[in-house]
Amino acid sequence: MKTKFISLLAILLGLIIIIFPILGLIGVSSLIGLSVMLMSIYLLVVGVSIIDYNTSGAILDLILGILLLLLSISLIFNPTLLGFLAEITLYIAGIMLIIVAVASLINNRSSRYGFYIGIIGIILGVLYIIIGTYLSNPIILGTLIGIWLVISGVLKLLDG
Repeated sequence: MKTKFISLLAILLGLIIIIFPILGLIGVSSLIGLSVMLMSIYLLVVGVSIIDYNTSGAILDLILGILLLLLSISLIFNPTLLGFLAEITLYIAGIMLIIVAVASLINNRSSRYGFYIGIIGIILGVLYIIIGTYLSNPIILGTLIGIWLVISGVLKLLDG
């Protein structure tokens, strides 16, 4: 039951991230902040759900979730922070996506698709950094995180 809930949550959060940039109603800092916040919610839920059988992975997920939550709240409620950290924010989000993917790779070793979830996250994290360097379009950057969440959710559903 936990696995299906987490899978559906990842798909839902990923679709929310993909849909919001299309609406174009949110500012850049809020859009990136929302993307990072939804990723942090996913990590916090995963961390709580796997704490029974993978304590070290759960602690890693919870720490990353809390760090991403603090970053996202700062980006949403302090728009000048994005101006100050514009270059660094793109790299931080891409690096966090890579770190989350590595954590997912480590946590899902026994899962049939866990390896692919981690590898896809690493690839999308690198793409996030490359695209963010040359094309700082928040729609594309937010969509990359949404794609990873949707793929993770679908693969977890197929695994369970």
